[in-house]
Amino acid sequence: MDRFAFVAATSPLDAPDMPAGTRVRYFAPAPALAPFATGYNCYGAVAEAPRADPFLPMMAMVNVLIDAGPVAVTIGRHRFDPVPQVALYGSMTRPIHAQTRGGLMIGAGISPLGWGRLASRRSAADFHNRVVPVGAMFGTGWGERLAAALAGAGTDMEIPAILDRHLAPLFGTPHPQEALIAAFGAIVVEDGAPDIATAAERLGISTAALRRLSLRFFGLPPKPLLRRARFLRSFLRETGLDGAGRTGEIDRSYFDRSHYLRDANDFLGTTPRRFLSAPADFLRGSAVARLRTLGIPFQALQHVDPASPAIHEG
Repeated sequence: MDRFAFVAATSPLDAPDMPAGTRVRYFAPAPALAPFATGYNCYGAVAEAPRADPFLPMMAMVNVLIDAGPVAVTIGRHRFDPVPQVALYGSMTRPIHAQTRGGLMIGAGISPLGWGRLASRRSAADFHNRVVPVGAMFGTGWGERLAAALAGAGTDMEIPAILDRHLAPLFGTPHPQEALIAAFGAIVVEDGAPDIATAAERLGISTAALRRLSLRFFGLPPKPLLRRARFLRSFLRETGLDGAGRTGEIDRSYFDRSHYLRDANDFLGTTPRRFLSAPADFLRGSAVARLRTLGIPFQALQHVDPASPAIHEG
């Protein structure tokens, strides 16, 4: 599959109003993989002219470049140039600024439950705000096989089945803490999320155990994880990117707007208005397309229902 074929295709679930020569499309994983893969996406741009796009801080993701020019990514003060063809993006507390020259970027999000099922058992915190070759977590050869399969796809509708097929073997072994991981994930996305002591009490564990759990599977200590989710909920509402028509609304746990703007500086490096004042076509398109396909506009706010029957099932 090349960038021309992808951009020329259409779907009712596409992001509308994208500039000519670009397209954003999201896909749902197979139901059995949904607790472990947060969703699949494909961004496409035909023109090889340099472009710059911001993306919000996120959970872990595998990203594959197909028919693409060189890609460089800046995260905070760190620059990853060039990005590997098949890369693992760790959990982020800073925005991603991508510099691209056309092509396809195909992604698969990895949930905290998914991370727990990966055979390597490395802590998600090892990859915080980093972009590394996917072999660092998935082993030699896996990324090459995935890239070859995606490059050989005839249409974009083949993307989810290809990703399902390559990810399923990685998620086959349940982790004994899955119920606890899911329960904490549910707390993270609550409006007015509790403080660390209250969260630990609700989970029936110590604050030290909660910190270990948060670092190992979510990639961040619990306090910045809860702050990131609160900020992203508010950012999406305030800007209208959540699709709910609540423009201007922020999380009730903020004391005032200045409190919210301090979080914006921490997680965006600027104000929300300035962040979106630069071209952000793929960011805006991603929120709409993801909402249409997966029901949640942003990956870092997606977590699994602790009552899901998939938990503890192989």
